[in-house]
Amino acid sequence: MEHALSPATLAELRRPRPYPAVSVLTPTHRRERGGGQDPVRLRNVVTEARRRLESDPSVTRERRNDVVAQLDRALAEVDLAHAEDGLVIFAAPGEHQVWSLARSVPERVVLSDTFLTRNLVAAQAAERPFWVMSLSADRVTLWSGGPDRVVEDRSGSFPLVRDRVNFDAERQERIGEVPSTFRDEGTRQFLREADTALSTVLREQPRPLYVTGDPAALSLIDEVGSVAKAAVHVPHGGLAHSGPDAVWQAIRPVLEAEATKDTGSVVRELTSARGHRTFAAGLDELWQSAREGRVRLLAVEENYRATVRDLGEHLVPADPGDLDARDDIVDEIVEQCLETGADVRFVPDGTLADADGIAGVLRF
Repeated sequence: MEHALSPATLAELRRPRPYPAVSVLTPTHRRERGGGQDPVRLRNVVTEARRRLESDPSVTRERRNDVVAQLDRALAEVDLAHAEDGLVIFAAPGEHQVWSLARSVPERVVLSDTFLTRNLVAAQAAERPFWVMSLSADRVTLWSGGPDRVVEDRSGSFPLVRDRVNFDAERQERIGEVPSTFRDEGTRQFLREADTALSTVLREQPRPLYVTGDPAALSLIDEVGSVAKAAVHVPHGGLAHSGPDAVWQAIRPVLEAEATKDTGSVVRELTSARGHRTFAAGLDELWQSAREGRVRLLAVEENYRATVRDLGEHLVPADPGDLDARDDIVDEIVEQCLETGADVRFVPDGTLADADGIAGVLRF
């Protein structure tokens, strides 16, 4: 199952497909919260997709059989034992994908000539993905991070491993000058190469960056590199040779502190916008502003969801079972704001209580 949505991957998902491109969405449950209903719910929604394909007169038998086979292959790849909060299956002639999301999605089936991507986009924004680069004198690893884990990433040329020829670590230890390892020219060149490799990754997938390592390593990467200078430094050695759990435990307190600072910054911007009359709040106002490209900053509470009906000029609350309801309107607003270059921030529940869970700063 896929987790990381890069700009290139999103562009590929959004390209037109031969009809029918099928999108199947269903909420799931993490193991600790119990997911006994998930297999039944998943089978039911895939069965509904097959029924829709069977009943669509514009779908030829050959194409229908192709897409049904792709749905079956996708279903076989689903691992509900490691489910998160939402599952998305894409199937079209000759292809299929399965996406696991750390954000709930509505249960729905859509047949179109493109895949339904707005829930993936909103989930990616909510996850606040980041990079961690862990330094040592002979190995540099890259980690892709999300809300509750990091996994090693092999983008670009990572991990970088230094040829140990002429790297006399035993001699350094013997003379009691281990930190001097980060003063020899070979190590300088090695970390310079790591910084260059990282710049390539950041061009393709820009994210916040954290760099871990001994203080001497962090000092050297600042001296010889460029992109790592702007990163948050975490003085913790040994992680280049460690597993994801150790990296996560080291980075988690830093992430929590950064999130607290970020929430405070968002609240201050919203408060300032009230005084300058560029403040917007509530689904109705932000849906309109998002479609007009007026939103500069969008703030959304992490678990805020709403089901509405679109009456043209206004959104009104609706029941989830309403056939005309739009039960992922928050994700639609998030995606629309991102499309027009807005800064989207997810904040803890309760932060925007006086704004009904969603607020923004307008450009004009």
